[in-house]
Amino acid sequence: MKELLRTTDLTIIAYASALLQGEGIDCFPIDVHMSVLEGSVGVLPRRVMVREKDHYLAEKILLENDIDLGR
Repeated sequence: MKELLRTTDLTIIAYASALLQGEGIDCFPIDVHMSVLEGSVGVLPRRVMVREKDHYLAEKILLENDIDLGR
């Protein structure tokens, strides 16, 4: 697994996931339950992971759709 995206914006995670799934790329949002530690403030970033073999194509798809990869 390789990190593709890191953001605190939940709408970007949902949008990116929909784009990737539409292209047949499995993605895995992680850190989604960190709100327990942060008190639901939304300051800790969530990450989207993809398989290493899909990383290049997934990155290209997100960049073509003006999604900042948070790097």
